[in-house]
Amino acid sequence: MKTDIRMFNRACTDERQINEFLLEAQTAFLGLVDNDIPYVIPLNFVLKDGSFYFHGANEGRKIDIMNVNANACITISGNYGTMVNPTPANTDTAYMSVIVNGKIEIVTDLDEATAAMQSMLDKYVPDYFKAPLSKTHIDKYQSSLGSKTVVFKIKPINMTAKGNKLNEQMKFYPGRSVRQDFK
Repeated sequence: MKTDIRMFNRACTDERQINEFLLEAQTAFLGLVDNDIPYVIPLNFVLKDGSFYFHGANEGRKIDIMNVNANACITISGNYGTMVNPTPANTDTAYMSVIVNGKIEIVTDLDEATAAMQSMLDKYVPDYFKAPLSKTHIDKYQSSLGSKTVVFKIKPINMTAKGNKLNEQMKFYPGRSVRQDFK
C-alpha cells in the first residue's frame, strides 16, 4: 500500500483497521473519467480477496466510459463527528477514508461473480437468505429495466487510507457553545 498523503500524521497503515472500516462502510463512490469530465457514482461494494466488487447494468454511461477508459478510483469515507475548538481554525472532523486506484473490469467467471454477490448479500443483509445464491440466478438476472446485471471488479494498484480519531470531550453536539469550552 502506498501512503503518499500530504498529512502523513493522519495516514493509516494498519491493515486490520482499514479492513474493519471497509467491512462496515456502506457506500463507495466510483470515479471514472468521461473524456475530460469526471463522473462519480455512489454504490454498494464489498472487499473480497484483495479486490473491490460491485454490480450494475451491462449498459449505460458507466459501461460506455469503461469501454474507452478502464482507469477508476473508489473513495470510501466515514464521518464520526465534528470536534470543536475555541479557535475556529482548529475545529476539525473525525473521519476515516480510503482511496483506491485501479482498472475496472467485468467479472466473466461465473464462480467469481457468484461469490462476490454472495459476499455483498452477507455484508448488506446478513442471515436474511437461508440458501446461498445460485450461479443460475447470477447468470440470468435482469433488472426491472431489462438490463442484464453484471459484476465489476477493481484490483487496487494504489490504495491510501487516512483518519482522524474522535476526541469525545471535544465532540460537537447541538446546544454546545464556545462559552462552555472557556473554563
